[in-house]
Amino acid sequence: MVDVGLATLAAFAGKTDLCALTEEDLTTIAEYIRENYVVNPLKSFLTVAFPNSGFTNPAFEKKPEKRIEYAERVLNAWRGKTDLLGVSCVYTGRPAVWRAFRQHVPMLTGEDVINFYPYGVAGLPLSGEALLAIQAFPLGCAKVEGRLLAVHADDPDLTYRFARRFLEQNRRAIQAAQLAGSSKLPEAPHRAATLLLETLLDIEKERLSNTGNGQEQAAPVSVTAYHLSNSGQGVALDIYHLPLEILDFLRSVLSARYRDAWDKIRQRGWEIVKVKRSRKGDAAQAEPRFNVLYEDLFQLPERAVHFIRCYFLRTPVRTRRPGDPRATYSFKSEASLVSWGLVELFLRKVVRMEQRRIEQIRDLGDTLAEYVYHENDRRFFQTFLTARRYENLREALIRVSVARIKKGQPPLVTFDPYIEIFEHGVDLPDANWRLIRDLTLIRMIERLYQLGWIQAHAEELPEPEEETGL
Repeated sequence: MVDVGLATLAAFAGKTDLCALTEEDLTTIAEYIRENYVVNPLKSFLTVAFPNSGFTNPAFEKKPEKRIEYAERVLNAWRGKTDLLGVSCVYTGRPAVWRAFRQHVPMLTGEDVINFYPYGVAGLPLSGEALLAIQAFPLGCAKVEGRLLAVHADDPDLTYRFARRFLEQNRRAIQAAQLAGSSKLPEAPHRAATLLLETLLDIEKERLSNTGNGQEQAAPVSVTAYHLSNSGQGVALDIYHLPLEILDFLRSVLSARYRDAWDKIRQRGWEIVKVKRSRKGDAAQAEPRFNVLYEDLFQLPERAVHFIRCYFLRTPVRTRRPGDPRATYSFKSEASLVSWGLVELFLRKVVRMEQRRIEQIRDLGDTLAEYVYHENDRRFFQTFLTARRYENLREALIRVSVARIKKGQPPLVTFDPYIEIFEHGVDLPDANWRLIRDLTLIRMIERLYQLGWIQAHAEELPEPEEETGL
């Protein structure tokens, strides 16, 4: 909260360096908060951050001077005119001037509760600078489903960019609501995970364009978002974490080499919304609220096998979620979305598969695709596509290889590459044989689509077994 709050202070002042902030900068944002936190739309919304504070306490409805007095004390404690507590701020190490409770800092306990505080003294000791940063914290968050969405990264610049974007959006929304006389701050258009990824990708696109102007590419970092409510009607906290390998992958897919392939599967991840017609017969389509691809990225790398099968192999997912587009996925109608290049990048960045094994899988896929195309062997392709046991897959390869040898042709796959790809030793199937099969299929489908075979036989081919959900 302090990091995001400090980033918000810097963004409000139009500066990127916290050390460049002046007393005038702090005075300006303190004045903005004093004017806007005590009136709607922020007064009503801030119960999600500071319930029962001087900004939101219903007892002050008929005493606006009390709200102003509270704002002056909280927002100007950094000026050095407040008595010191004789202890250090837990955040900054500077002399503390305030003992904070739940109404001052989200997610703390209430007054006179000594649990979790040192020496049995209730309240969190804060410096005036930390207190101001935490009061500014909500301005650097997005409003999503009645809660705050705060984003924090290992890289302070990325934390700053999120806070700046949310601050700019909030200031426009506040101004629009005040002009319209509205008491409510509008919600973000997307759910928390989707909004986080959409904003992150926009930021990375901006960064990528700046690298062409002589700026260095940022190193991979991890990102954590906190979707929180400190409301008295229900405290809540959901945490969304993107490890550095996922962010590294996302930055790579935005490059010219992968952008088109990524955009195609990304677009198919949006919620399917129904067209609504008014009484006059006018058609209106609501904006999608979630993107399943974005949301499933938070299950990586643990669910990488299912992610590959769903999004790269286009296997449909059996789900009860209304509007879930994964139920409509099909490699037959979406073969143009199957991209080995994107999969290879995913294997290197996320799965951390050795390059040698990736190349062996690609070569096997090429070999099998050439065989299916020239022999028009739909039976082999179907068996390879739908095999539910490792033995079925192995027998199909052996059967076709024996038939080729009888014709004086080389086998489809030789012993050593087969062992390295599918098994760790003789008769010891790799625990991830389904993953290897799916990866080989992805390369086969891409090549067969390029050769026109998939299009010619789409009606005759079965769909692979559905996933039961991610």
